Amino acid sequence: MPRIAYVNGRYVAHADAVVHIEDRGYQFADGVYEVCEVARGFIVDMPRHLGRLNRSLRELSIGWPVTPDVLPIILREVVRRNHVTDGLVYLQVTRGVASRDFVFPAGTKPSLVVTARKADPTAAGRRAESGIKVITVPENRWDRVDIKSVGLLPNVLAKQKAKEAGAQEAWFVDADGTVKEGGSSNAWIITRDGVLVTRPAEHGILRGITRTTLFDVAAKLGLKIEERGFSVAEAKAAREVFISSATTIAMPVVAIDGVLVANGHPGSITLSLRQAFFGVAEKSPA
Repeated sequence: MPRIAYVNGRYVAHADAVVHIEDRGYQFADGVYEVCEVARGFIVDMPRHLGRLNRSLRELSIGWPVTPDVLPIILREVVRRNHVTDGLVYLQVTRGVASRDFVFPAGTKPSLVVTARKADPTAAGRRAESGIKVITVPENRWDRVDIKSVGLLPNVLAKQKAKEAGAQEAWFVDADGTVKEGGSSNAWIITRDGVLVTRPAEHGILRGITRTTLFDVAAKLGLKIEERGFSVAEAKAAREVFISSATTIAMPVVAIDGVLVANGHPGSITLSLRQAFFGVAEKSPA
């Protein structure tokens, strides 16, 4: 069946979904987005995702395109019309359509696009069984990466570089060698004594929703978390390494810049986090 998208008040065939050429998301990357996992017929952690959307909109002085109580209805309807039981739902809000000018236009209605697509949950499971590889790249993004902006060109280039190197993710690294985050994920290590370490999300990284839920998962499993920076060298010497995002949950990392992590196989703690995640995450019926 054909895919369906929501575009500014209308449900349309995905192939016919268009926005105006002077939409500020197209002209200036003047917009934000969110991605929610859909798993077993539920939208995972939707309230937390919409809470972060509200923060991103507020930080950029963009209004809500629809009222906050209506947006979950639209998300569910897009998921339903696309018959997605496992996959993701994507939403994007831009400042809207206006003649090209850098300053904020007056009276412009924000634009809203929502899409959904299916994914094979067993494919992610198979990837977790073998783990992924990451490379490191110098941090070259703007200072406000805590806002989930659609301005992702540095991320695109970093992830392309990872692909060309035979890896699946790229980590941005500060000049002092401290890991920040991945091109589309948060970065974690597990120390030799089993402590989970991830960089504080107050500044310099995105406060990942899956990252936040993993704090709850870790508490349930009796695992300790330290929020602090860690170096590339510490990551290479760690007991386990993993990334987290809505599309990967907790995904084991088995090599960094070609150096094997531990024995080069996914670690048991990461896999336990992954296994327990769905039972802890907030689930909204799709």
